[in-house]
Amino acid sequence: MNIALWIVQVLLGIVFAGAGYGKVFRQEQAAAQSPMMAWVGDVPKQLLTFIGLSEMAGALGLIVPALSGVLPWLTPLAAALLALVMILAFGFHLVRKEYQNLVANLFLFLLAAFVAWGRWGLFGG
Repeated sequence: MNIALWIVQVLLGIVFAGAGYGKVFRQEQAAAQSPMMAWVGDVPKQLLTFIGLSEMAGALGLIVPALSGVLPWLTPLAAALLALVMILAFGFHLVRKEYQNLVANLFLFLLAAFVAWGRWGLFGG
């Protein structure tokens, strides 16, 4: 189980770090990059930056505390908060009828929830 959790943590870390980086540092390119990112041009830049920074912080939180052993309870917390971000993203895209994004949001939610559940048992008591 520990190996599966680490694999999912690393994969989620890569996905969220990359997505967050694009939202923070490549806002103009993100909208033009993919039809799934068309929404980027419709939200305030400050909100987009906040979402991106949250995703990047979550990516670090998935890996660093568990790997270092310093405050390891932050890992399941980061996973749970990233799951919450995916719930909010799901609602956002559902309202906008951007159905192509819903599958990715649901998949990432399930993976983040798996990490939160799995790591809470190991680190959260």
